[in-house]
Amino acid sequence: MAQHSLFSQQIDIPLAEKLRPKTLEDYFGQKHIIGKGSILSIAIAQKRPFSMLLWGPPGCGKTTLALLLAKAFNAEFIKLSAVFCGVKEVREAVAQAQTQRSVGRQTLLFIDEIHRFNKAQQDAFLPYVEDGTIILIGATTENPAFNLNNALLSRLKVLHFKPLNEAALLQTLQKALTILKREDLKENKGLSIIAYQAAGDARKAIAWLEEWILLQSQNISAEDALNQALAEQPKALDKQGDWFYELLSAFHKSLRGSHPDGALYWFARMVEGGADPLIICRRMLCVASEDIGNADPNALNLALNTYQTFERLGAPEGYLSMAQCITYLALAPKSNAAYKAMKAAFAYVKENPAYPVPPHLRNAPTQLHQQENHGQGYRYAHDELYAYSAGQTYLPNEMKNIKFYQPNDRGFEQKFAEKMKKLNELDLLFKQQPF
Repeated sequence: MAQHSLFSQQIDIPLAEKLRPKTLEDYFGQKHIIGKGSILSIAIAQKRPFSMLLWGPPGCGKTTLALLLAKAFNAEFIKLSAVFCGVKEVREAVAQAQTQRSVGRQTLLFIDEIHRFNKAQQDAFLPYVEDGTIILIGATTENPAFNLNNALLSRLKVLHFKPLNEAALLQTLQKALTILKREDLKENKGLSIIAYQAAGDARKAIAWLEEWILLQSQNISAEDALNQALAEQPKALDKQGDWFYELLSAFHKSLRGSHPDGALYWFARMVEGGADPLIICRRMLCVASEDIGNADPNALNLALNTYQTFERLGAPEGYLSMAQCITYLALAPKSNAAYKAMKAAFAYVKENPAYPVPPHLRNAPTQLHQQENHGQGYRYAHDELYAYSAGQTYLPNEMKNIKFYQPNDRGFEQKFAEKMKKLNELDLLFKQQPF
């Protein structure tokens, strides 16, 4: 087998940089953003740039598109990373843009990971975006609704990038093989495997391709080299961004939907992707109260015990207790009655006046309070039949017909429904004849 060297191919330029498209026509993927009829393609045709936010997962072409747009608009290109710069660097970039503007040239200021800027740093862009000194293009992997100031976000057109599909990744890898003079691998099934495993991330696919070829240069078969290159690779997961929370949402909905297999699958996806298992445990605590509630009060105890068990055992032993809890929660009887009652109570408080506490429910720690009738007429439940003060009210008079908690007839909560029915009957009897 002929020896191929990666290092004979302009080692000073990374392969990913060599593969970066030089024109919009060579740009792979994101047809919904750059394709014919899109707002961006129209702006390019009319030479009317606008400030925008490129939002999407890693390795999907955000930086490349920003570079190509600067070229298409014949604008000066300035790139900053919010990880390494602050207001000082932004001001220097603005000063450079003002100089360019004085000679009739526009400046495209690209801020990578713009979500890392704090409010003050984000606010620094506002006047220069408004007066046209800069065309601001921000890039983020985070949901901008949660991570960008409304003032800045309202001045940017949000373009939502999708992970690159396998066809686009295969095109990129084929081009890489041409550059590396390894056309002999273009029909190898390993290329499709890399494209699939990369899960839409071109940078990851390129890195794996380089490693695959490097291993083959050591007389390792293509198949074995591929297995080594992809061995123990974490699955795609952005633990801080939308991709993680989408998996967490799917996990929660599977538990709510009584589907243990779905819940176990999303659990495994998150763990294999590097998620903190305690975040998953916290979500199970939420499920135990929000979706199971009093239909099975033991669910909350089990979820809490699972959290504490994982703290003590760690991985991988702690995963078993998590799996036990997951299957229990998925198949436990479901009730959101407590959740709905809480939401209704909070909504009522927000939408209505703050009614005074009825006198019989007020504390009376001093003689003065007693003189003002605080606590007068209160009946101590433990001294009454069934330990229940029938007919006694616990809400302001203005709320006498309000009901927040409505237990359902599933699981243990059925007993609560029966208990409330009995208590209501006692209230009616008391009204007819106090006892």
